[in-house]
Amino acid sequence: MELNKIYDKALNNIDLTVDEAVYLWNNAPLSELMFIADILRSRAVGSDIVTWQIDRNVNITNVCISGCKFCNFHCRLIEKEKSFITTVEEYKKKIDETISLNGDQLLLQGGLHPELGIEFYEELFRTLKGDYPGFKLHALGPPEIIHISKLSRLDIKTVLQRLTDAGLDSLPGAGAEILDNEIRRRISPGKCTADQWLDVMRIAHGMNIATSATMMYGHVETVRHRMEHLAKIRDLQAECPGKNYGFIAFIPWIFRSTGTKLGKDVETVFHPSEYLRMIAMSRIVLNNIRNIQASWLTVGKETAQIALHAGANDMGSIMIEENVVSSAGARNSFDAEGIQQAIREAGFEPKLRDQKYRYRTV
Repeated sequence: MELNKIYDKALNNIDLTVDEAVYLWNNAPLSELMFIADILRSRAVGSDIVTWQIDRNVNITNVCISGCKFCNFHCRLIEKEKSFITTVEEYKKKIDETISLNGDQLLLQGGLHPELGIEFYEELFRTLKGDYPGFKLHALGPPEIIHISKLSRLDIKTVLQRLTDAGLDSLPGAGAEILDNEIRRRISPGKCTADQWLDVMRIAHGMNIATSATMMYGHVETVRHRMEHLAKIRDLQAECPGKNYGFIAFIPWIFRSTGTKLGKDVETVFHPSEYLRMIAMSRIVLNNIRNIQASWLTVGKETAQIALHAGANDMGSIMIEENVVSSAGARNSFDAEGIQQAIREAGFEPKLRDQKYRYRTV
């Protein structure tokens, strides 16, 4: 293989094979990958605007049976003193606080609670939408949708339709981890398979539900696993009906190991250059996804700023509240002024957005 030939394919918007993507990762200088990715970013978004968001990550419950070895936050149903289900009153307080900070959305992470079927989520969404009709609910990743469908004995499309009827606005790309079944069995044995994750998103795209996609890397996977993951996301996006939302954004984030079961088995050292290579490869391989997000929460301000020159065009949310990744060692934080200043320092113009990447007023 020749690097220049692969670069030409990327610059001409021709899908790279997994072998070509692996070859780039292993052989291309980071500076060249960043250069190519920055060109592709500029073509995709057409400006030097970098978007950001104000929302809040709220955990519906911390009870979860997925057994993820990278999560410190979950507990078992029998752990009565530790377990919780967020109350409507708590949601209202959190939403009021979010609105006071100009936020427009909750990211609701549910966990795989063995007793919460679709009726619970329908009632919750309808209640919140009844009190806050303009407030957005970005809720429940594919593993949760699969779990609800099994508990409620309903097919995926019916679950998604009933949830959107109740108030679901968009579907996060949570629970993707690495889309390889062997890897998933090792790190999240109770979650859905890779094919099930993709099937949920395929159905959501057909229903024109806006979604995002993620990758958690830096644990037991190989470079090939990462590139296969990107190719699966790209290929599914290619199936999306023409005017439907599909995957609006892709967010790769690095595994944080502090205190986790997986961290005891895997030596993890954060290398900024590896993250920048991951961002650049995401932009290069995902030639049909417009927005690539820099995960400042897991990599910090400086690395996220450089990522804006490596293919990323979004800094994500200031995250008024976030519990899961923070519980595994992510301690970075931003307020609205701080994230805008960071974007300006990197040489870009900050623009507040909503989940569908429409500009909002600060």
